[in-house]
Amino acid sequence: MKANARASVRHLLLLSVLMMLAAATSGSLDKNLLAALRCGGYVILMRHASSPLAPPTSAQVDPDNVEHERQLDDGGRAAARRMGDALRRLWIPIGQVLSSPTYRALETVRLAQFGKPEAHSELGDAGHSMQADTSGQRGAWVRKRVAAPPPHGANTIIVTQLPNIVEAFPEEARGLGEGGALIFHPDGAGKPVLVARVKMEEWSSSLRRYRD
Repeated sequence: MKANARASVRHLLLLSVLMMLAAATSGSLDKNLLAALRCGGYVILMRHASSPLAPPTSAQVDPDNVEHERQLDDGGRAAARRMGDALRRLWIPIGQVLSSPTYRALETVRLAQFGKPEAHSELGDAGHSMQADTSGQRGAWVRKRVAAPPPHGANTIIVTQLPNIVEAFPEEARGLGEGGALIFHPDGAGKPVLVARVKMEEWSSSLRRYRD
């Protein structure tokens, strides 16, 4: 088969996969989605892992949490490690990592070993945990970053708080739990297409189902 013909076949196969993913956003990580993620080109917009609503006491605070911000609980730390391990063992390439500057978000990135994060204030909470931004600027910034195509062969991960996700994608974010993710495929024309909603534990359970 000539090179041009092979390229056309690959292009048609990729389009078929994208059409199936766009039509089925039930939230499960099936083989089609995993295969697509291995090729890169997706944006994983996720909540940080499980964190108590109250800041830690002096006896509970992590040594490096100098501002005594909210931090992950034991379940959140374990879940972040399992997710990162699953992504690596499923051969899902991660390129750019964007994060809220809050301790709980950066802790999620660090424990999952996603890579060196870029902290952006627009992904943070402005020092007011769980409060919405009534100006709409934060949601607009998140939508713009989700719409940006990742570098070739890689996926982008964005870790932030629920209010920011809701402001950017109110319908898609409905009921999104801690550590949950919305997986988007930027269409190259400024519009991100939602392909799946994924619970945090699905990454490790998919590893058990589809690793081979």
